[in-house]
Amino acid sequence: LTPDTMEETGRLSECGVELESFDPADKTQAAWTRGCQVIIDALFGVGLSRDIAPDSTYAAAVDLINSCKATVIAADIASGVEADTGRVLGRAVRADRTVTFSLPKTGQFAGDGAVLSGNVTVHDIGIPPALVRETVCSAQTVEADFAREALPPRKRDGHKGDFGKVLIVGGSVGCTGAPCLTASAAVRSGCGLVYLGVPDAIWQVEAAKCVSAMPFPLESWRGGILRRKALPVLLKKLSACGVLALGPGLGRHEETANLVRDLLTQAEKPVVLDADGINALAGHIDILDSRRGRVTILTPHGGEFARLGGDPAGDPVGAARAFAQEHGCILVLKGHRTVTAGPEGNVLVNTTGNSGLAKGGSGDALTGLIASLLAQGAGPVMAAAGAVWMHGRAADIGAEALTEYGLTPEDVIAALPRVFLELQEDLK
Repeated sequence: LTPDTMEETGRLSECGVELESFDPADKTQAAWTRGCQVIIDALFGVGLSRDIAPDSTYAAAVDLINSCKATVIAADIASGVEADTGRVLGRAVRADRTVTFSLPKTGQFAGDGAVLSGNVTVHDIGIPPALVRETVCSAQTVEADFAREALPPRKRDGHKGDFGKVLIVGGSVGCTGAPCLTASAAVRSGCGLVYLGVPDAIWQVEAAKCVSAMPFPLESWRGGILRRKALPVLLKKLSACGVLALGPGLGRHEETANLVRDLLTQAEKPVVLDADGINALAGHIDILDSRRGRVTILTPHGGEFARLGGDPAGDPVGAARAFAQEHGCILVLKGHRTVTAGPEGNVLVNTTGNSGLAKGGSGDALTGLIASLLAQGAGPVMAAAGAVWMHGRAADIGAEALTEYGLTPEDVIAALPRVFLELQEDLK
C-alpha cells in the first residue's frame, strides 16, 4: 500500500472497520455482499484510462456489484467509466448515485457514463474555492446559472419588433406537425414575430394550426415537395428577419435538398439547421464549410450526425468537438445528455431531460427554442446550450405530472413558462 493508503487504512481501523481481501472464488463473501442494502463502489479513481481485463479480479468485482440488488453509490466516478468521455472501459459499475468531488466530470454526463452514473452530486473536499473558480475547462456541464444567462432580458416598454423575428422553413405532406411545433416553441419562448414558410399544398393546414405564428405558402410540386423556385421569396422574407430555422418536416426530395443548399450558401443571417435540412448536407459538407464565419447551428441526432461523417459512438464529446472545429459551426449533438460544441473547441454537456423526449417532434420544438433565443439576442453558443437545458428542464417538469410515457412535445412547449419562472425566481 502507498503511504497515503496506509494512513487511510489506519483511520478506518480506528473507526472499527478492517480491510478484507476480495476473493472472486469465495462464495461466502459473495453471498454476504449480495445481502447488503448499500454498496460503495471505490475500485478506481478518475484516472482509469485502459480497459478492465475480462479475466481480472477487478472485472469479477464489477460483475459482483452489478449482480446485487443493493443501492450502489460510486465514489467520484462509477468504476470502469472513463472520466473524460463517458466511455465504458471493458465493463463498468451501474451506480444509482455518484458522489463526485470539487467539480463534475464530463464522463458522468456523456456517453454511457451518463446512464451508469445515476444521480450525480458534487461535494467539496477542501480544494480552495478560488482555485476551482479560476479553473478553465474545455468541457463543462450546463446548469441553471448558465441557462439563466442565456435567457435574454425583456424591455419593459418593448414592442414585438424588439424581441426578434424568426423565419421557419419546413413541412411537407404527411409532416405538418413538425414546422408547427417549431413555430409554437419560438412563440412560447418570447420571440416577437414568427414567420413560417411551407409548401402551398399544406398551407391551409398550417394556417389553421398556427394561431400565433404567420404561415405563408411557397410553390411546391404535386405531393407537397417544396420547389427550388421558392428561393427568391425566402431570401426576401429572410432579409427582414434575424434568424432562419431550416428543415423541420421538409422531406428528403432532391429538389428540396437543392433549395436547402441554396439557402445555406446565400443566407448571411444565422441559421439553425435541423432534420432534413441536415440530411441535405450529406455528401455536400463543402456547403457547410462555406459558411465559416457565419452562424450555423446544427442539431443532429446520432443517425443524422453519422450521415455527415461524424462518429458519436464511445466519445460524443470528442466527436462533437472535432466536427465543430473542422467545419466552423456549432453542433448540438442530441442524445441522453445532449452535447453542444462550439467552433473554438469548447464543449457544453447538458444535465436535464428524460426519456419522454424520445418522441417525434421533440427536436422540432428544440429548434424553435434555439432560434427564438438567438433572435432575441443571446450569443450563438449560449442560445444553443441554454435552449437545450431549458428544453430538458421543461421535459422534467412535464414528466412530474404526466410521466415520461405520457409526455408529448406539446407538453414540453407548454412547460417552458414554468422554466422561465424558475430562472427568474432564482434571481430574487
